[in-house]
This record gives sequence, C-alpha cells and structure tokens, in this order.
Amino acid sequence: MKKRRVPLFLVKLLNYEYWPFWLFFLPLVPYWVYLSIRARSFTYFTAANPGIEHSGVFGESKIDILKKIDRHYLPTTLFFKSDTTAAQVSEKLTNESLSFPIIIKPNVGERGNEVAKLNNTNQLTSYLDTNSADFIIQEFVDFETELGILYYKFPDESRSGITSIVTKEFLTITGDGSSTMTDLIEQSDRARLQLAALQKRMGDDLLEVLPEGEKRNLEPIGNHSRGTKFLSGMNLLNDRLVAVFDDVSKNIEGFYFGRFDLKVKSTEDLYEGNNIKILELNGVTSEPAHIYDPSYSIWKAWSEAARNMKMMFRVCKANMKKGVKVTPFFEMFRLVRAHFGDNAEDNNLVAAKPSLHK
Repeated sequence: MKKRRVPLFLVKLLNYEYWPFWLFFLPLVPYWVYLSIRARSFTYFTAANPGIEHSGVFGESKIDILKKIDRHYLPTTLFFKSDTTAAQVSEKLTNESLSFPIIIKPNVGERGNEVAKLNNTNQLTSYLDTNSADFIIQEFVDFETELGILYYKFPDESRSGITSIVTKEFLTITGDGSSTMTDLIEQSDRARLQLAALQKRMGDDLLEVLPEGEKRNLEPIGNHSRGTKFLSGMNLLNDRLVAVFDDVSKNIEGFYFGRFDLKVKSTEDLYEGNNIKILELNGVTSEPAHIYDPSYSIWKAWSEAARNMKMMFRVCKANMKKGVKVTPFFEMFRLVRAHFGDNAEDNNLVAAKPSLHK
C-alpha cells in the first residue's frame, strides 16, 4: 500500500525551519526592544562591523568584504560589472586558468538568490542573458564539508568566540534501480518542497532511473532555501577552532561579528587552519544557522537565537564605547523600504530566468 504523504503546507507549518524569517523571529522582537533600550539606539546592531557598510544588515558588496580576507583562505574569485558579456567573461576565465564548473552569484544578494553552478559556456551565456547586476564568479570547490561559522570578537581583543556552527547536508537521493528521480524526490518531504524548482532546472533529466545504491546530489548550492538540511555542528567547537578564526579574522579591518560560509577538506584541516576556502562572509544579520537542525525544539532554537543576539549586542556596545557611530534610525528605515522593494522586483526576475540544465 502506498504511503500517504503529508500535504506540503502542513510540512511547512509543523516544521519551523520552513517558516518565513520574520515569523520565526517575531517572538524575539520584545528582546530586541529591550536590548535597544539598553543600547539607547534601535539601530545599535549597525555598530558591529564598522568596516562593512551598515555592518552588513543588507545590501553590502560581497566582493568588498572578500577583498578584506587573506587570499590564502579564498577560492579564486573574480568580479564583473553587470554589462560584461559572456565572451569577456570567458576570456577572463582563460587568463586566470579557471575552468568549469564555476559558481556565479550576484555581488549583492542573500539567501542563495540567483546563485548557480555553471558547467559550460552555454549555461554561462544563458545566465548572463537575463543578468542585470554586478556579479562574482568563483572556482567550484569540491570539498565535501561545508560549514557556517558565526564568529565574534571584542574590539579590545579581550574576548573572542563562536556562537554557531552549522554543518550542511546537501539535498541527495539514493537510487533503488526502478524509480525515476522524480519518484524518489516525491518520497522525501524535504525534496518535495524543491520539486518545482528542480523540474524547471533539470527538466526531463528527472525521468532518469538511478541504479540501486547510487546517490545523486540534486542541489550543489548549500542554502537552506534550496533544500540543504542544516545540522548543528556545535560539537566541533573548541579552543583550537576559535584560535583558527582569530587568525582568519585578524586582518579583516572593521570586522567583529559575522558568519563565515566555507568549505574545508576535512575536520583535521579545519583545526589546523589548512584547506579552508571561505565562500562568503556575512555581517550582522547572519543567522545562527545551527538552530534549524530538525532535532531542535522551537524553544531551544529561540533560546539559541536570543543568546546570539545578546553576544552581538555586547560587541556593538563595546564598539559604541570606542566611538563607532550607528546608522540613524530614519536612514535605516529608508534603506529597509528600498531593500524590500528591490527584492520584490528581484523575485520577478528570478521567476523569469531560464533554467540551467546539468
């Protein structure tokens, strides 16, 4: 007898990891108000990273932040203006000895919007045909371990630490020798939520029958909104790891709080500071992404989020005492309105973007 599937709207309702950002954090608004009163500013959070525009609330340039990081920790990363042609990009890739596959992403963006893995020139051309923003291309790092590490340090260097470690389990199916990829996707609630997007991107490829035991990664971009399962990696936290990120961050001017999204070859390399490739550094609105571990209760997730907010508040207060200025409230209000207006337009562009087949 075929197992009855839970309707997708119930899957989203019963699992807070699928709730909208604002809904999950709504119960924490009173705590934010309390911290704002203590800081005497409703925009105290913009003092966290004086070296990043508005401390990285949104709209920050990814390439400007990446340039602050020691190149030893970066994959090959190239920046292009929005009007760059596919031929010009291809020439630059050749000059830099950078071959496909590559990762392409907007220079300003969040939550994995318009990030893609491109495998050939045709896909590059297709992507750029609808591109309207400055963009970044990075080498595709094939290390299996991808992490998000939320790090902080005080401006007087009296204290540093890590408030969140998330490990990422990519959206994967395993063949049984008789079911199509579509059939296998429909057997998983997490994968079912991505079915429409996968059909647009992969088309008839989803009709393939995978041999028994063969695993297939459906989504190479490690973003929760694209099906990646976020798991707590807090068991990895120790003094050695903090020391590694003390070293990583020591020359990043004006940075005191944010999340490093990275790939690393092995846990041993992570603790030694070797074979670490930082894909992005996100600022003050970085979520402690380990809270989306499906094993966490909503109460534990809220508790961990509040703990993270408290540490960020302490870093901001320390910076404010040293004279760091916050973004004025009405300027931040204007930026928020402009940001969400732009996002509405961007969502329409994403919907219209042609699919990229494997």
